[in-house]
Amino acid sequence: MQPDKQVYLFDFDGTLVDSMPTYVSVMLRILDEYSIPYGEDIVRIITPLGYRGTAEYYRTLGVTASVEELMARMSAYALEAYRTSIPEKDGVGDALRALKARGASLNVLTASPHAALDPCLKRLGLWDLFDNVWSCDDFDTTKADPNIYVRAAQRMGVSVEDVIFLDDNLNAVKTAKCARMRVFGVYDDSSADCAEEMRAVSECYVQHFSQLLQG
Repeated sequence: MQPDKQVYLFDFDGTLVDSMPTYVSVMLRILDEYSIPYGEDIVRIITPLGYRGTAEYYRTLGVTASVEELMARMSAYALEAYRTSIPEKDGVGDALRALKARGASLNVLTASPHAALDPCLKRLGLWDLFDNVWSCDDFDTTKADPNIYVRAAQRMGVSVEDVIFLDDNLNAVKTAKCARMRVFGVYDDSSADCAEEMRAVSECYVQHFSQLLQG
């Protein structure tokens, strides 16, 4: 499917690892603690925002705690699961190792903070496969900002149009496409209701990572 030496930029939660149930439960737990109502689209809204962006958004919904307090609470709730139990998604490790063997450049850009991201990738034996592992915190913005994709490409030393971005979140895929990246939507149970729309905006819709090795 892809030529050798291709540059990939992967999301983390829901793309490389099966963490979305944990991520969602942590984030919604905060709203529940404050008895803040939310709509059915809440997961789609907050997933690209990261901890800081989500905390700032929660403040607009009426949560009274500070952004820093909310971020600390989110991190504390999630950290143990990332460090001990969250698994890779089916076929991810094998596909990444095969792509690496072909000479591809593998990179990560995620809303998750390094405190959760780094130990999880290391525990799963995936850390050393990546040329760059970035949290949105490294760019002081979120994946809802098209400029983050341009800046990531610049840091990788390639044109933004030459990067394949993979994410399970529809909003992130749309934003990366607006930034002129090639976009591959990734299936995850948490975003199954967006599957058809994801197919429509993506160059490829990845239901299993073995698809990246075809052709």
